[in-house]
Amino acid sequence: MKLHANLAGVEVGDGLPVRIIGAINVSPESFYAASVARGTQALQRLAVRMVEEGADVLDIGAMSTAPYVKGAIGEEQERRRLAAAVRAVHRVVNVPIAVDTQRATVAAACLQAGARIVNDISGLRYDPTMGSVARQAEGVILMACEERPSREPPLALVTGLLRLCLRRARQARIARERIVLDPGIGFFRRAAVPWYTIDCLLLSRLSRLRRLRRPLLVGVSRKSFIGKLTGRADPGQRLYGSIAAAAVAVYNGAALIRTHDVAATRDAVRMATALRDPATVARGYLNG
Repeated sequence: MKLHANLAGVEVGDGLPVRIIGAINVSPESFYAASVARGTQALQRLAVRMVEEGADVLDIGAMSTAPYVKGAIGEEQERRRLAAAVRAVHRVVNVPIAVDTQRATVAAACLQAGARIVNDISGLRYDPTMGSVARQAEGVILMACEERPSREPPLALVTGLLRLCLRRARQARIARERIVLDPGIGFFRRAAVPWYTIDCLLLSRLSRLRRLRRPLLVGVSRKSFIGKLTGRADPGQRLYGSIAAAAVAVYNGAALIRTHDVAATRDAVRMATALRDPATVARGYLNG
């Protein structure tokens, strides 16, 4: 069973290069302050650099969604921030732009501004009108989102939540071939198992999520489980741990990696891809 999706013209899945999504923040509240692009010129420079370093897609967020950060802002503020950022980036790059938002009005404004992919960390749960907006996008990323405290085994919990994402997408008539799933590394804080253990379990058993028959996106960049396991409280010191975790994710089946550090992650992704599937070297996917 080969998994395949098309995100705004970027082919994703089995037998294809692992795609890299460059994560850009315009939210001063972000858990990783060094990742925040402050001002239009800085934002555009960052976007251009990420593309030059190998990003296939750029994912822009204007509101922190880290579960341990008080980053919520008003809907109108998020809309203004994110749509302005999309317009600025759209002027200087030619790769698809994704927008990281749970709000339909924000997503709609960003699609008009030039975004082509919607990345909803609530998996279409937060805003009941998001489905109709996401249907207009050329790609949709849906994340497993913790809904309530649970004593369910982590893999079963995440599998069930991703199934709900797919059900909501089907009800919204979103084309299945445009959907990628995200297991939500770092977002499970109320389960019976410690949060950092859940993250490790999800990465080590990622291949079991293939039963959902959609390509998997994994975002581990600078996240708190890396800090917990390495003793690095400062996200700015978590690069090496992030690279290691990204490589493991690819080896275990990730089709896309979301990262703040495109160049370093690209090398790790290439090595992990070659070790997972040596045929990719013969096909020339790792040469350019």
